[in-house]
Amino acid sequence: MSDTSATMDFRRRDASDKLRGRTRYTIDRYLPGMLHAAVLRASVPSGRIVRLDTSNAARMPGVRAIVTAADAPGKIGIGIADHPLFARDVIRYDGEPLAAVAADTLAQAQAALAVIEVEIAPLSAVLTMADALQPAAPLVHPDWREHEILLEGGARKGNVAWEATVVRGDVDAAFARADVEIVESAFRVGRQNHVAFEPRAVVASYEDGRFHIETSTQVPWTVRNATARLLGVAASQVRVTVPAVGGGFGLKFDLAVEPFAALLARASGRSVRLVNSREEEMLTCLFRENAEISIRSAVTPNGEIVGREAVVLMDCGAYGGEQIFLTTMTAHTLGGNYRLGTVRLVSRAVYTNTAPNGAFRCCNGVYNTFALERHTDEIAARIGMDPLAFRRRNVLGDGDLGATGQVFEGNVLGPMLERMDTLRDAAAAPRVLDDGRLYGRATTVGTWFVFVGPSAATVNMNADGTATLVTSGVEIGSGSMMQSLPQIVAGTLGMNPGDVIVRAADTDAAGYDVGVGGGRTTVALGAASLSAAQEVRTKLLKVASEMIEAAPEDLVMRQGRIEIAGAPGSGRTITEVATRAQAKIGPISGTGAFTGAGVPAMPGCVAGHFIDAIDIPVFAVHDCEVAVDKETGHVEVLNYRVVQDVGRALNPRAVHGQIQGGVVQGLGYALHEEVTIGSNGRVCQNGFETYRVPLALDVVPVEINLYEGAPSIGPLGTKGAGEVPILNVGAAVACAVANATGKRVQELPLTPPRVLELLLDRRQDLTLPHIADVWADNLVRPHGTSGRTV
Repeated sequence: MSDTSATMDFRRRDASDKLRGRTRYTIDRYLPGMLHAAVLRASVPSGRIVRLDTSNAARMPGVRAIVTAADAPGKIGIGIADHPLFARDVIRYDGEPLAAVAADTLAQAQAALAVIEVEIAPLSAVLTMADALQPAAPLVHPDWREHEILLEGGARKGNVAWEATVVRGDVDAAFARADVEIVESAFRVGRQNHVAFEPRAVVASYEDGRFHIETSTQVPWTVRNATARLLGVAASQVRVTVPAVGGGFGLKFDLAVEPFAALLARASGRSVRLVNSREEEMLTCLFRENAEISIRSAVTPNGEIVGREAVVLMDCGAYGGEQIFLTTMTAHTLGGNYRLGTVRLVSRAVYTNTAPNGAFRCCNGVYNTFALERHTDEIAARIGMDPLAFRRRNVLGDGDLGATGQVFEGNVLGPMLERMDTLRDAAAAPRVLDDGRLYGRATTVGTWFVFVGPSAATVNMNADGTATLVTSGVEIGSGSMMQSLPQIVAGTLGMNPGDVIVRAADTDAAGYDVGVGGGRTTVALGAASLSAAQEVRTKLLKVASEMIEAAPEDLVMRQGRIEIAGAPGSGRTITEVATRAQAKIGPISGTGAFTGAGVPAMPGCVAGHFIDAIDIPVFAVHDCEVAVDKETGHVEVLNYRVVQDVGRALNPRAVHGQIQGGVVQGLGYALHEEVTIGSNGRVCQNGFETYRVPLALDVVPVEINLYEGAPSIGPLGTKGAGEVPILNVGAAVACAVANATGKRVQELPLTPPRVLELLLDRRQDLTLPHIADVWADNLVRPHGTSGRTV
């Protein structure tokens, strides 16, 4: 490595243009002769398509192309291929696409939609998971057995789209012990909308037998491959490029509007632009899913957790989507944080006749951490132990087993709790408020992980002394592409990060990448970039050694020069060496790749999981102080503190920004944001007038402490820092409100009406009768049984 450090507060090079409105997002793209597209959507949650006639629409002024299900033969999905582009014969949710039109103007396209004749025979709908799990419930997918299986191992049946289980140890024996207290808790959370400022948008062209898709996405390769599958073409016929993305948060971690525009471009022979309206974003957003959680724990009087079992129901909406994958997360979020003697968990993705759900920052982890930490407080209260003392006793440490039997490395959460103790003790916090409001405080812990998976990178050394980094990474606003990756390359090559040019994502130019999300950019793309830069470094040092007449191992790269170690000012500039190399042996470049190491789980513990164990665990400790108004139920967050495990902070200022932003987004989830489904199956919140996000006056400055040094396979010891800040927020706020009010908090968000009901004792304890009392009775297939369906 160079003696130039990769760690610095490097400013984002894109900040100025974004602040001044000069950045061009996908929504800003216009091409000569471009058409405008609109999508016809169903207005019922469940029905059979009797007739769909587009002939009148085809004769409308300006209309150049119309496409329907007949033009998109494929189906996509994760684990199972259950999702067509357009409804075929059956409508499964309000808002499902039926047809798409391209016209000279958007008004003309929308006018054409209005004259498409659709006849629908209504069918019975299931709008809640409780309804969907009834024995005689209508099936959202009557043909569920016919769906193509993309990953073996998950259990499925009827409205249960996917079921993943974890069993470790003799749980029945643990619960049968005479010396244990059995604590049972139930929780429910609603959906959350990402509210990305830039809606999902695409401009597609079809030239020379290939599609070119410019789109606002986090996953260019997913868009490439899934579009090809839906359209029934080879993936090599699809090129995806990605301008700057105006917010993702997981909303754009899946295919969206791209195939509609691609089909219309091919049908019309013109470029086609399709942008969701804000209403479409609100009604068809891939929301953070609503969920219901039941937990039971067997705990000894001295605070040992000898057994735990849980059932998690996740509403995936009309199609499996991300929730199929997210059933895996429960093992590592609800089953994380604490040492468990024995454990059994089941996580079920359930079909309903509602808009599909998807990934959202710390997907699955936010509500499972809320449930786990509230349950932890209820355990501590039952056995008469201080909640913080209980946590200190039980948090995962070096050599401890996770829920799936993986062995954790390093003592991380314990020291992090101690560091939070120091922060808390240094703050003069009131225990009694002089305005009559109720004061509460809570400290919570959380376990998350970095998604790894394949990533590739190429570094090209330019003759002018700069370097170009080529990846399929996408700048979604976090800054990782503009900060951490250039810092890693520059630190390896002894350059200024400002001299590292980062190429925008292009699937024709860069190798495969899983996508930007899950905190993986700095880790996975960073590792690939480091490997590529090291290859360039080796080549440059070899050329420089001939020019300087010194052995490569005696040379260092720093401040734009290659010099003899210990002799500053000797040697040559990188520009001189790169120019000489280009003339002598050709341009200098390097390639790198990365994927997960594959941490083992205990054999036989897991079934139906996509990730049996986690390569890079990430931990967080949050502390929250609240004031609760007894008259209105309004909750004000007074102070908020975060100790976050970052492995190594390459850019502390950037990490601080991610933590501040993540906490604010989490406050929205905890206190304000609530999506409801009407009796007609339609999302009730269709704009900012009806969906409450945190405003400027809701923002609280976060006191931040970065915990470095925990084990990590990430480059230079890094871990992802952008995903985890939201993880504990709902839990910390809920536990603080419970402590302030003395009431049992079982649901989020804690809106003023909900809190007031708690204060007035008008809210009964939550029960989930559709979750069976006996854990095994909740399973489609007994754990460990072979076969994929029942």
